[in-house]
Amino acid sequence: MNGNEATEDEKMDKLPEKLVYMWGYLPGALPEKAPMLSPVPVRLSDPILAGDSWKDVCGGGCGFAAAISENGKLITWGSADDESQIYLTSGKHGEIPEPFPVPTEASVVKAAAGWAHCVSVTEQGEVYAWGWKECVPSGKIVGDFLISRSIQKDAAGKQSSSVTEQGSPQGSNTSSGSDSQLDNKKVGEETVKRRKISPARLESDSPSSGDEFFTVSPSLVSFGHGVKITTVAAGGRHTLALSDVGQVWGWGYGGEGQLGLGSRVKMVSSPHLIPCIEPSTSQKDKPSVIHQGSMGATTQASKVPGTYVKEIACGGRHSAVITDGGALLTFGWGLYGQCGQGSTADQLRPTCVSSLLGTRVEKAAAGLWHTLCVTVEGHLYSFGGNQFGQLGTGSDHLEASPRLLDASCLDNKHSIIISCGARHSAVLTDDGRFFTWGWNKYGQLGLGDSVDRNIPCQVSIGDCRPRNVACGWWHTLLLADKHV
Repeated sequence: MNGNEATEDEKMDKLPEKLVYMWGYLPGALPEKAPMLSPVPVRLSDPILAGDSWKDVCGGGCGFAAAISENGKLITWGSADDESQIYLTSGKHGEIPEPFPVPTEASVVKAAAGWAHCVSVTEQGEVYAWGWKECVPSGKIVGDFLISRSIQKDAAGKQSSSVTEQGSPQGSNTSSGSDSQLDNKKVGEETVKRRKISPARLESDSPSSGDEFFTVSPSLVSFGHGVKITTVAAGGRHTLALSDVGQVWGWGYGGEGQLGLGSRVKMVSSPHLIPCIEPSTSQKDKPSVIHQGSMGATTQASKVPGTYVKEIACGGRHSAVITDGGALLTFGWGLYGQCGQGSTADQLRPTCVSSLLGTRVEKAAAGLWHTLCVTVEGHLYSFGGNQFGQLGTGSDHLEASPRLLDASCLDNKHSIIISCGARHSAVLTDDGRFFTWGWNKYGQLGLGDSVDRNIPCQVSIGDCRPRNVACGWWHTLLLADKHV
């Protein structure tokens, strides 16, 4: 026994050290407050984390990063010290990565962040949420929404424009060519300016608006007796949660159908089951994931391959789930074709992407306007908005149906992990190579410059092997093993 224990200890000693790298827009991560154009190592220097190490990366929101330590701590950093909602969501953590005070002794195993809200999962299957109150399901918080209609309407409009970065004129479903691309970029830049000032204006217009629309303290999310959540995904203003039996729950803003309840529900203030798969009498191990929520989701889902959901993803205003049968279902905002249904129509309930039924989809990731997915063969598909090259197709034309990414740099490569930022993308292949493409204004591609790319480009980081990638809105995090 002693000999076996020694052997196990030796094996543990030989495990490679985990490293985390960051780049892009994290204004408080470095003393100079400038965007990072190339990968920068992140060190756990806080005395509270002495003896701890990195376990996983979670991306983060707009201007702050999030990761998980081996000891089960949620670590946040990178936000600017400006007392904004984002700064508060990050736990006021700037240059030094620090544990976020999730009110539980249980280890955090998964976490995700939207624009200005966060959600985490513990080893016990419990979920905590904080940030924008519409993303924090709680009876008390719902009551706090009983404010004047004019303020609520004004705030909703400001939040909508600030979150979605919609760069297309009303009434137009497509954009292509250099003129429209320029227009989209201009609108996007104008939206960025609005985003920077709208939270401050909201707070100054209403003395209590910060309390009405925002909560700093994490709230325990109630799913009912016996429900154990294994992972979560966060969109612009909505959240999905996946249980250990393959059920999908959603809450938050659902005005474009991103909650999959069959209607344009402006606000879902408590977790609702999303009907994804039709009940099957032959089902044994997994219960049906088609349920009706109290918000009136009365239509049945179409039959799709599989008996339960195994993967979830949230974009800015759309969502995606994958069944155990390898079917990809999408729902929500479709203006740029990001639902992959061959049109730019919104999808109000989970709808199978029929063009991919001939293959098994394994992974999905969603950005503001676009979606990526990987098949069991390691093939990478992209669809949706492409104004900044985020689809990696070599052009700026949107794709309303999944398009196989046939970039030469991915020839004979097996894609295994994908991630989307707001308007950039990343993929990790099974041979340890790492590629990025899309919008690069803040260096979020990690290529040493701020030039957009419309094809995948390899990011080189010496003395390590990439293990996971997680894109924040305007930044990227990489988890890697240090070469011994």
